[in-house]
Amino acid sequence: MSAVISSVSALSQSYIDREDRYGAHNYHPVPVVLERGEGVFLWDVEGKRYYDFLSAYSAVNQGHCHPRIVKAMTEQAQKLTLTSRAFHNNLLGDCEEFMAKLFGFDKVLMMNTGVEAVETAMKLTRKWAYMVKGVARDKARILFAGNNFHGRTLAVISASTDPTAQEGFGPFMPGISTVPYDDLMALEKELAADPNIAGFFVEPIQGEAGVYVPADNYLQEVARLCKKYNVLFIADEIQTGIARTGRLLATCGDCQCNSGQCRQPQDIKPDILILGKALSGGTMPVSAVLADDRIMLNIRPGQHGSTFGGNPLACAVAMEALKVVIDEDLAANAEKMGQIFREGLRKIAAKYPIIHGVRGKGLLNAIVIDSSEDSSLAWELCLTMKDNGLLAKPTHGNKIRLAPPLVITEVQVVEALAIIEKSFAAFW
Repeated sequence: MSAVISSVSALSQSYIDREDRYGAHNYHPVPVVLERGEGVFLWDVEGKRYYDFLSAYSAVNQGHCHPRIVKAMTEQAQKLTLTSRAFHNNLLGDCEEFMAKLFGFDKVLMMNTGVEAVETAMKLTRKWAYMVKGVARDKARILFAGNNFHGRTLAVISASTDPTAQEGFGPFMPGISTVPYDDLMALEKELAADPNIAGFFVEPIQGEAGVYVPADNYLQEVARLCKKYNVLFIADEIQTGIARTGRLLATCGDCQCNSGQCRQPQDIKPDILILGKALSGGTMPVSAVLADDRIMLNIRPGQHGSTFGGNPLACAVAMEALKVVIDEDLAANAEKMGQIFREGLRKIAAKYPIIHGVRGKGLLNAIVIDSSEDSSLAWELCLTMKDNGLLAKPTHGNKIRLAPPLVITEVQVVEALAIIEKSFAAFW
């Protein structure tokens, strides 16, 4: 086995050096400098083309610079971009109605970033606990699944089990606990032991943890247990939502998503749904929290908000981004292309023992490298894939997440698989 050293041109290095000199050192990017994108492809400053197999962590499901989304954005940008919520605007109600009916909830609360939406859901959960469930003041607890990733604010990292996320940022918010992911016995034990638990936050598939897919009955049983113990079931679909897993929502079960309306089975439907990333089509920050009146209307004027949340530009973008997913049937394409892609990955895995396993759903997939999490092997493999024309990045050290835009074709999947196999061959 031999590592391949990735090269960086003088031009690209000059951009990287400038970032290093003037920017905070809070990321460790793959050394490529991008300046253009279209569909499933990205181009660097030298004009080299790459397959994008990260999709901005699933924010670019509709493909880079989708013409319909860009058109909606530019047309609205020439009319009105921001009013703040001190006034009404003519698009917010339309956008809220569209999303509420599409996903089957009474109300929508629009925010900007994914972590803002998670914080919003946390506040909603606590407010419901005090106003409806009857938990004594300041006694509400919120459970999170372990190995989660919901963002990096102080409240959210208080629920993290990742030492890197927490180190040096304490003290952490009280009233937050975790239980192991995909462990129904542990969840029920916690719920039965404490009537002050207000809600359980969980990702249907844990993307940052390395695309960990739970047991088939996990979400259904989570919903059942939460109902049994009068606890809210909160699904963070910021990464899994908007067709990424082959369904409009990962909590959809076996529903079909080409009807223009989400038909979630009632035994899986969460009490609070959190969306972000691909809600924007990759053009600007847009996120949303959806819930029924019994939960949402506990928040009163002045108790929560955002200057930019629900701005008319975001509303125009979000509606068009969702319409593109529906009109182009991207959920079905993700399902079909995902099956082809995983089959191809498994054939590659059979040839190269450094691949410990392949897992995923739809077009959210990962290769697990047979190395420790502190090994550099996955990183070196990603550098080699970059040199060969495909961009991906490790997570948790030894997992390589592979999540292209959902507009990818079968021809492109086959070509991408060839790049991946070529890259692994360089190490064996």
